[in-house]
Amino acid sequence: MPSRSEAPHISVIVPVLNEAPAVAPLLGTLAAQRGVTLELVIADGGSDDGTVAAVRALAAEVPFPVTVVTAGRGRGRQMNAGCRASRSGTLLFLHADCAFPDPRALLTARESLETAIARRGDGRVAGHFRLRFARSDAAPALPWHFYEWKARLHRAGCTHGDQGLLIRRSFFEEAGPFDESLPILEDVALAARVAAAGEWLLLPGEIVTSARRFEVEGVRERQTVNALLMNFAHIGWSDGVAELVAGYRLQGGAERLHLAPILRRIDGLLRRLPRAERRRLWHATGGYVRGNAWQLPFALDARRHFRAGDPPGSGEATLLALHDRFFDRLTDNRGGTAAAALLTWLWFRLSLRRERPDEKKRAEDLPRPSVR
Repeated sequence: MPSRSEAPHISVIVPVLNEAPAVAPLLGTLAAQRGVTLELVIADGGSDDGTVAAVRALAAEVPFPVTVVTAGRGRGRQMNAGCRASRSGTLLFLHADCAFPDPRALLTARESLETAIARRGDGRVAGHFRLRFARSDAAPALPWHFYEWKARLHRAGCTHGDQGLLIRRSFFEEAGPFDESLPILEDVALAARVAAAGEWLLLPGEIVTSARRFEVEGVRERQTVNALLMNFAHIGWSDGVAELVAGYRLQGGAERLHLAPILRRIDGLLRRLPRAERRRLWHATGGYVRGNAWQLPFALDARRHFRAGDPPGSGEATLLALHDRFFDRLTDNRGGTAAAALLTWLWFRLSLRRERPDEKKRAEDLPRPSVR
């Protein structure tokens, strides 16, 4: 354990809100790390389930100092507060439900980051780990293979907080801090600024995160809502973002998602807008969808390697390369954007028609719990 006058190699900053069950596993996975000195800063957003008491009770049992800071609710606000309370020149932002199977994961991550910084020469490098989901059913499945491989890419929208964020304090102060005005997606916004100012590094270690939200809410349903949320944030439709954030439950309160009520609410918001504004939003959505069309050939690449038994991230993404070389260039124009907008509009209308009669009332009665 470093002395109070000695800065640790890494300051680990974890935002929490009602994460009492995750506290012991989190401290355990960090205590198992070897070859690197740590400090842990827990940034609490107002937990009322005993999270803070659990952290303090376990703090004396781990080989690193633990600090608890209180901040207003919101991951961006909490992580910024944790950063201010930390002492190391290297920061690692984590989620509470993560784990590191390799006890040398943080050592090799730090070494890889330092090597990349020395190669680049200006310190503008940030790293994230190779993501793996911890699932109740560990049998290989194509959706998880796809998402775990996608999380290793450095394309826009592919880097999220559940992959961990290792960054020098100096670069974080340049590219950051986290945007506290965002109710969600603060990690995606910072990732974009990191990519614009420097570069991303895929770290050699693996991080395991819980798949509990996807399993409870439904993989297809959660990913559809995530895609809508990413689009609304990208095109700057704040009302759409607010609508989806209002229905975002804390982990402990997650339950099966029903898309029809959510889509009907979005449709209601759109209908209240002037026709010109609706056209603008659909056109902007077309641009976002066209720009993310690469995920279709990438999914076919992932399926091919999954069937061959290859682990996520191995093998060539040949169809994705063809898309980037030909299809993306052919559609990067007004016609391609219009076609993508039309196809998305048709998907939206058809999805609304699939609504079951009993979901009409659910669309009006769906609760709006607090968001992290």
